[in-house]
Amino acid sequence: MKITTKLNKLKNLSLLKTQILGVKNSSGRNNSGKITIYNRGGGHKKKYRIIEFNRNLDFVGIIINIEYDPNRTAYIGAVFDFNKKKYFYVLLPNKLNIGDIIKSGTKSNIKLGHSTTISKIPIGSFIHNISLSKNKEGKLSRSAGTFSTLIEKNKIYSRIKLSSGEQRLIPSNCVATLGIVSTKEKNLKKNKAGRSRWLNKRPRVRGVAMNPIDHPHGGGEGKSSGGKIKLTPWGKPTQGGSTRKFKNNLIVVSRKK
Repeated sequence: MKITTKLNKLKNLSLLKTQILGVKNSSGRNNSGKITIYNRGGGHKKKYRIIEFNRNLDFVGIIINIEYDPNRTAYIGAVFDFNKKKYFYVLLPNKLNIGDIIKSGTKSNIKLGHSTTISKIPIGSFIHNISLSKNKEGKLSRSAGTFSTLIEKNKIYSRIKLSSGEQRLIPSNCVATLGIVSTKEKNLKKNKAGRSRWLNKRPRVRGVAMNPIDHPHGGGEGKSSGGKIKLTPWGKPTQGGSTRKFKNNLIVVSRKK
């Protein structure tokens, strides 16, 4: 009974005020007020939630609330750390509920939501929030419904397969969280013009619908987009040639095209 009453009190803390920051919307403008990124503006006002992506430290916490985060596609979970008496946010794995215990570091087990080094995770497990180097925050598989699969491992490197089909080598002492990121139904949401405006996206006009002075694709009688070289508004080609400046030797198999 004491645990349930304490949980009900903690649920009332719908937002952790210490982990929330105000963010100003620049609408694609730089410090001098000039538009440097086009087709942005408006959008709903939102605040930034500080997420604990670095799960290297030892802690034992309980999920006290599940919240929506406007800055990411997945849900986040408000966690209370029993030892440090602190509140913080984490990425919420799928099928993790209020009242569940999550652990990190040496205290963790092979359970949903627990975070530990890849060397301790069994082969074939679904993982997310994977760090690329020791004692760093997670970078891979953080979007809604994404996960990586641990294919093979040794003392030095482990091989994982991302949702995109890419396979890469990661040091075995890196940290990952067990489970799939929540909100797997994200792709089923209805897209409409109004949703784009909520998300700070303004309408975009095609180049072929402009005049020749406004865009290299513009002009012509009717629809005359075929046969033209694809160019940016400033005349630079957009197709042909690789845009990647360096080669990552840790990528074994590139992603699906």
